[in-house]
This record gives sequence, C-alpha cells and structure tokens, in this order.
Amino acid sequence: MDNLDILKKEWQSKEQELPKVSYNDIYKMLLKKSSSIVRWIFVISVAELLFWIGIQFLNPDSNVKIINEMGLQEILAYTNIVHFSIFAIFIYYFYKNFKSIQVTDNTKMLMKNILKTRRTVKYFVYYNVGVFILSSIVVDIFFYTRSEQLYEIMDFASQGIPPESFASVFVISQIIVGVIVLGLLILFYWLIYGLLLRRLNRNYLELEKMED
Repeated sequence: MDNLDILKKEWQSKEQELPKVSYNDIYKMLLKKSSSIVRWIFVISVAELLFWIGIQFLNPDSNVKIINEMGLQEILAYTNIVHFSIFAIFIYYFYKNFKSIQVTDNTKMLMKNILKTRRTVKYFVYYNVGVFILSSIVVDIFFYTRSEQLYEIMDFASQGIPPESFASVFVISQIIVGVIVLGLLILFYWLIYGLLLRRLNRNYLELEKMED
C-alpha cells in the first residue's frame, strides 16, 4: 500500500467520525447570519439619521447668519423635514425587512427577503448620494446668482477681496469642498453598507447552492 492509499484511508476514517450537518442546520445558520446583518443595517441607518440631525444643531453662528440674511431659513427647514421624513421611511423598511427575515421559515422566502433588503439598501444609498449632489448644485447656483448680496453679508470688502473675482472663487471653493464631502460620503457607504451587502450576498449564494 503506497502513501497515497494510506492517506485516503485515514481521511475516510476521519470523515466518518465527523458530525453530519443537515440541510436544516445550514439553513438556520444562514438565517441567523442574515438576520444579524439586516439588524446591523437598521442600527447603522438609525445612527446615521441621528448624526445628520445632530449636525443641524452644530451649525456655526456665521453660517446661520448667512442662511438667515439670504432668506434660506424657511426653505432649508422644509427641505430638511422632507429629507429626514424620507430617510425615516427607509429606516422603517430596514426594520420591516429585519422582522420579515426573523420569521422566515423556508429557503426561497429567505432568498426573496435578502434580495428585497439589498434593493432597499441600494435605493437608500442612491437617494442620499443623489440628494447631496442635487442640493449642492442648487445651493451653488443660488449663491452664484446672488453673489453681490453674499459679498456684502460676508463683508469681504474689509478683507480687500475684490467683488469681481468673489463669485467665481466662492463657487469654485464650494465645488471643491462638495467633491471632497461627496467622496467621503461614497467611501462611507462603500465601506459600511457595501461590506454588509457583500456578506448578505454570500449568504444568498449559499442558499442558492442549497436549492440546486
């Protein structure tokens, strides 16, 4: 008997000693893992909402003064109400998805709930990134078209900055800051929600193999 035959024999004997894992055991394990992932998506989205609301109260007095004197306070208040309401609706769906997965009792339904959760997260990310881009463009256009009023409010004349170059310099600086913040926002979503979705997708693929 050569070495290969000996190794095969030893492996077969060990394989018989290993505990058998049933279809139901694997399903329960994937259900538990998926439920935990969706719970984390829900928790992180709640924390994110609280973070963005908290930012509103940390706005510097200089920014608040500009907003008020430019007549933006009411518009921003209404848009924030709409935005955070939509944000809260997404959180409700995350919670609903979490509860649905918890009570799932078969593989096909679990796969369906995983796909539903993935779609909700993707729409959530697209919405937030889209709102940031759109709001940045609208605000930049608004300030550019009212650059003379903004110049007076910010009192750049006393700093020796000529009004002719103020508008373009201000908008360019706003665009640079906006691109940096957008990059950080996308990086956050890719690292946090992207990681959770990749783990959820692995569970889906495992369930798919079980169905084959």
